[in-house]
Amino acid sequence: MNLFRFKNLSSICVNVLFIIGFAILLQSCKEKSKVNDSSVTAIEEEPNLKGYTEYYQVETGEPVALVFASYKTTMLADGKDQSLLRISATDSSGMEIKNIHKPFKISVKGDARVSAEDGSELKQVSQSDTLSVWQSNIENGVQKLYLIAGKTVDRIQVEVSSEGLRNASHEIHTIPDDVELLQPTADQITPSSKITPEMLGADISFLPQLEARGMKFYDKGVEKDAISILKDHGLNYVRLRIFVNPENPQGYSPEKGFCDLDHTLAMAKRVKDAGMNLLLDFHYSDTWADPQKQFKPKAWEGLDFNQLKTQLNTYTKSVLNKLKAQGTLPDMVQVGNEINHGMVWPEGHISNLDNLAGLLKSGVSAVREVDPEITVMMHLALGGQNEETVFWFDNMIARGVEFDIIGLSYYPIWHCTLDDLNSNAHDLINRYQKDVNVVEYSAFKKAVNDLAFSLPDDRRNGTCIWEPLNTWSKIFDEEGRPLEELEYYDQFALDYLMKKD
Repeated sequence: MNLFRFKNLSSICVNVLFIIGFAILLQSCKEKSKVNDSSVTAIEEEPNLKGYTEYYQVETGEPVALVFASYKTTMLADGKDQSLLRISATDSSGMEIKNIHKPFKISVKGDARVSAEDGSELKQVSQSDTLSVWQSNIENGVQKLYLIAGKTVDRIQVEVSSEGLRNASHEIHTIPDDVELLQPTADQITPSSKITPEMLGADISFLPQLEARGMKFYDKGVEKDAISILKDHGLNYVRLRIFVNPENPQGYSPEKGFCDLDHTLAMAKRVKDAGMNLLLDFHYSDTWADPQKQFKPKAWEGLDFNQLKTQLNTYTKSVLNKLKAQGTLPDMVQVGNEINHGMVWPEGHISNLDNLAGLLKSGVSAVREVDPEITVMMHLALGGQNEETVFWFDNMIARGVEFDIIGLSYYPIWHCTLDDLNSNAHDLINRYQKDVNVVEYSAFKKAVNDLAFSLPDDRRNGTCIWEPLNTWSKIFDEEGRPLEELEYYDQFALDYLMKKD
């Protein structure tokens, strides 16, 4: 249409406005429907998420401990990368106190500094070559600060302290600023099938050790096998950790070898005989593997990287084939435990994303070779840290790591708030089209299960409480008698596994 053929000025204006308006509308539609060529973004509009503050906050109370969350635990050593820090105080039950006003000190060991949320300088108490200390205050229950990374590739120790309260700390890993950061293309985001059954599980790997000490378990006054008690109260999954050679002097269980292959085979048989599902958690170490410890098994020392990949693959297949031979293949497998900072250090540290991806692909390949029907989980200890979780999955998926389900740890002393966990889980579902499982938790049992089972029906997978028989927020006392919390699981099973909208 040639507008200048119109002699009537008003007609020209009307048509010009029409074309401009149409162009704006068209561009808006394109923007809303556009998918970045190098990544798949989350949904455009934030879902109407349920709030969880009532589960973790109280108006007033007596503080006993500080809680300190860093919203990133992996940062670029570029002199400007920032992580939000959230500091609060809790009462004896772990509830945040909303009306508290409390001074505290924040100390940083390593190449980083701290600023106020608005970017202004904090009052510095002391400074040396290795340690800097600042003063701040919790106001109205919460203080938010920023940690700014320096240019040194290392670990940064950050601790908050206040007189009369238990301290809290974080370890931050800084990685080279020239590391190649990738985002997955649209065709690399492959939706997984809905994982069934949904999980109401428990990690009870300590059970053989407890029984070796003579501990027995009871329900309604009757001695029973702990696995049977859990099943009777609605749990349907058991999670077991396995170490490579835990009997080594520096291993998890020197000489005794708890959580080795033989103990795992015996426990797997008990789990399957009880009619429960099995999640096997490979630690790929002789001892605990978590965000701050991913030590290479002693037997794997001296191997070059290609040999490491082969060894990890061979070991994984060997374990699974022995479980298969006795008819107790796991239903789900974790290729690594809390691997947000990598695995099989130093080669598989998060600072070398290509190596980490290579090791993960070797592990996943081993599981698929033994039985392609086994569900493969990637497990990060980043319950509420969305930005870092997305960084990790983007870089692994873009490097060809495939898996079926996302597992998150959630401990409020490290992993931000329940609302952060909820927001993170929803975002991950929308970005990656995978089920999400809160595969480690302890505190806030009712809230965590309500949250996990309130995720979209086609992507929720449930929960797995960590070591409820004898640690932290346990559900049995020291004599093996059930506490009130055990009864929660009867209701969880009724509400979440047996009743479905």
